[in-house]
Amino acid sequence: MTVAAIPGKIAAEINAQESQIKSAIELLDGGATVPFIARYRKEVTGGLDDAQLRTLETRLTYLREMEERREAIVKSIDEQGKMTDDLMVKIMSADTKARLEDLYLPYKPKRRTKAQIAREAGLEPLADMLFGDPTKDPEKEAAAFVDVEKGVEDIKAALDGARQILVERFAEDAALVGALRDYVWEEARLVSKVIEGKEQDGAKFADYFDYSEPLKKVPSHRALAIFRGRKEEVLQASLVVGDAEDRTTPHPCELKVAHHFGIRDEGRASDKWLADTARWAWRVKLSLFIEMELMRRLWEDAEDEAIKVFAENLRDLLLAAPAGSRPTLALDPGFRTGVKVAVVDATGKLVDTHTIYPHQPQNQWDQSVAAIAALALRHKAELIAIGNGTASRETDQLAAEVIAKHPELKLTKIMVSEAGASVYSASEYASKELPNVDVSLRGAASIGRRLQDPLAELVKIDPKSIGVGQYQHDISAFKLGKALDAVVEDCVNGVGVDLNMASAPLLARVSGVGPGLAEAIVSYRDQNGAFPDREALKNVPRLGPKVFEQCAGFLRVNGGSNPLDRSAVHPEAYPVVQRILTAANENIEQLIGDVKVLRGLKPAQFTDEHFGEPTVRDILAELEKPGRDPRPEFKTATFKDGVEKITDLKPDMVLEGVVTNVANFGAFVDVGVHQDGLVHVSALADRFVKDPREVVKPGDVVKVKVLEVDVARKRIGLSMRMGDKAEQAGGAQSRSGQDRPNQGKPGQKSGGKGRGGKPPRSGGASNKGGSGGFGGGSQGAGALAAAFAAAKNKKG
Repeated sequence: MTVAAIPGKIAAEINAQESQIKSAIELLDGGATVPFIARYRKEVTGGLDDAQLRTLETRLTYLREMEERREAIVKSIDEQGKMTDDLMVKIMSADTKARLEDLYLPYKPKRRTKAQIAREAGLEPLADMLFGDPTKDPEKEAAAFVDVEKGVEDIKAALDGARQILVERFAEDAALVGALRDYVWEEARLVSKVIEGKEQDGAKFADYFDYSEPLKKVPSHRALAIFRGRKEEVLQASLVVGDAEDRTTPHPCELKVAHHFGIRDEGRASDKWLADTARWAWRVKLSLFIEMELMRRLWEDAEDEAIKVFAENLRDLLLAAPAGSRPTLALDPGFRTGVKVAVVDATGKLVDTHTIYPHQPQNQWDQSVAAIAALALRHKAELIAIGNGTASRETDQLAAEVIAKHPELKLTKIMVSEAGASVYSASEYASKELPNVDVSLRGAASIGRRLQDPLAELVKIDPKSIGVGQYQHDISAFKLGKALDAVVEDCVNGVGVDLNMASAPLLARVSGVGPGLAEAIVSYRDQNGAFPDREALKNVPRLGPKVFEQCAGFLRVNGGSNPLDRSAVHPEAYPVVQRILTAANENIEQLIGDVKVLRGLKPAQFTDEHFGEPTVRDILAELEKPGRDPRPEFKTATFKDGVEKITDLKPDMVLEGVVTNVANFGAFVDVGVHQDGLVHVSALADRFVKDPREVVKPGDVVKVKVLEVDVARKRIGLSMRMGDKAEQAGGAQSRSGQDRPNQGKPGQKSGGKGRGGKPPRSGGASNKGGSGGFGGGSQGAGALAAAFAAAKNKKG
């Protein structure tokens, strides 16, 4: 493949036309962002959406890196004078980085090897002779190559040297390496065992003390669990092919090496020596290389899946329903240090703070009720936001009493996730935004504002600190950060940003802006007052035409001089709107929101050489409801009275809760007892569910049934299938809800998750480890234990 062939390859991968891909690449290379291209350049790209464009962007980077590597490999082999026409064809047709490296392996500069030393001793002709003519007697032929001066002291040394040459040759055969890699991926099992003496310390990895599952079927969360257990030196992990206990037959991969090179036992003089050479090539060279590569592939696949889960959860959290511009009284719960109170007005401005001590040891309950009521009355608060950390249920009771005693205040209380609030409180931006405000009170203010507008508040926090992923501390911070930044960018631009209200962190996520220009916009706004229209953006220092083109459509000016500035219609398309106004014989104020007139217009009559029907349709839809918010309607969950601690939960109890996190193996739900419960994927619906996100997402209000409660380990097994009974579940939800893998003898198939609901139970049989080069030597993390432990850090 060449650089010119990249658009065609990507087009095939994302089911698009090559011309679409070329146009999108040209826009990306010109500095356009994915949100801008997806929204305002549909005619240019043929309507590629943001998901396709993100995939295109990722693949473009990979394929360009591969082409750079291809050029470097060709140059290196050319400089060595070893390039052939056949090799060049293979290199140019290689379609993965792994295949390129396989081809380069024999030519890759390396330290002086045993094979190289043997060649220097003149033993290559012996290796070629025995390999080419197995009728030759190895010992007889080797006698002629004994040369003490060259370091070949006897016949054994000569044959060992010849074998080293062939072993290296076998191990560097690209076709063989590729075939073995594919075979082992298809046939191997991932096996993990506890390291002796680590049973007690590594109890959370108990599900992997004796584990076996087909390598290609290992889901990401189990792979990451095993890798974590290996890192913590609790588990050993290895790949096993065939029957690990059978020592009477050759390893399947040894046979493949022999077959690839035409080595077979026909009773000839060199047949046994060559078979041993093939065995040696597998055991000493290839097995370790293949295992390391496939373990890395397993890790990378699991990492990519974990990043995908984190990104999808973050998207759902950022796009959660906003309560809107309503004065809010926020409570950050605590016992000894008190409950921090912050009042934010309808615009999110902090207008008052206080600290109350309703809980032990002070127990100033009545005074606290009075203080909250007074603050609510003074600032006309409509909502009470309660952080869901320590003392949250007790504080929820306090808010309930305020509402009961003061119905005239018409307050509504809502539990709000505190994830990342402490990170924001201690951040440099928080100190600038809320100077002279105590760190703990900043956290309360953040809780209130994230109820009003989750997106606007959460963008102030590093996405990695929001904690909605699985095994996030095990995966690449760079890859995770890049993926999450893309999610934040898409969400911010998908919703739109109020130019005169947005913070610098929010503006920084707008297409084309970035942190520096965001600060410049806020500074200009502070000095000159609110922007009267989008055109005024051009007065901001360093905000040139290109940036204006990228950002203008995503910035809203509410109440400005031009009604179109509060819509997603890009200023470059205002002439199209003018043609629409002429055709409708209405002014802009009359036309906006006039659904009957707008839907009676035909998009085709307003197109020109710059704007086609897709853009005109978007404009007409936007004029129906300018600046419409794509986020869902605001709803709240009602926690059951009297259920405040995990000990209050009883089997078969039906509760309402809020989904806090979604993993591949299920969903975590806050039911108001300070510990999230797990609804295993098999208990999410009365049908087979492959991906939990088909059913739930973070922020959803759901009804759940309690199946089992393990107070000692703080684990709650839940079901969203109201027909489930705790006694029928038999505790499987709590014990096996971690998506426990099948365990059994080598070769036994993994049970997976049954469609009937219960995950598979452990078989308990033993695995003895690997053979033929795949034995053991790595190490791996438990499932419900790890799942519950990693799922949610309540204080961010």
